[in-house]
Amino acid sequence: MASAAHAHPTPKTYWLIAAALAVATAIEIAIPYIEFLDPVRAPLLIAFGAAKFITVVAVFMHLRYDLKGYRYVFSIAVVVAILMFIVMLAVFQAL
Repeated sequence: MASAAHAHPTPKTYWLIAAALAVATAIEIAIPYIEFLDPVRAPLLIAFGAAKFITVVAVFMHLRYDLKGYRYVFSIAVVVAILMFIVMLAVFQAL
């Protein structure tokens, strides 16, 4: 009896994700030119960047379709990297 294979995205899914990423990138490029968004510019850009990062990691690196353990290891590594970045900013008084 063969075991069920992991579901992987189809070429159509890849194209849809690529189109969504292109639209998100266009919005990111437009945000600095929209003056009423000035107070929330940085949080918006960070949110768009994080969303694109998660999308690329989940779909193109296949973490969405792999074992949950891989997701945990990757997530922990990202959190540690962010914390290290914050500590370095604090150490060099750039925070």
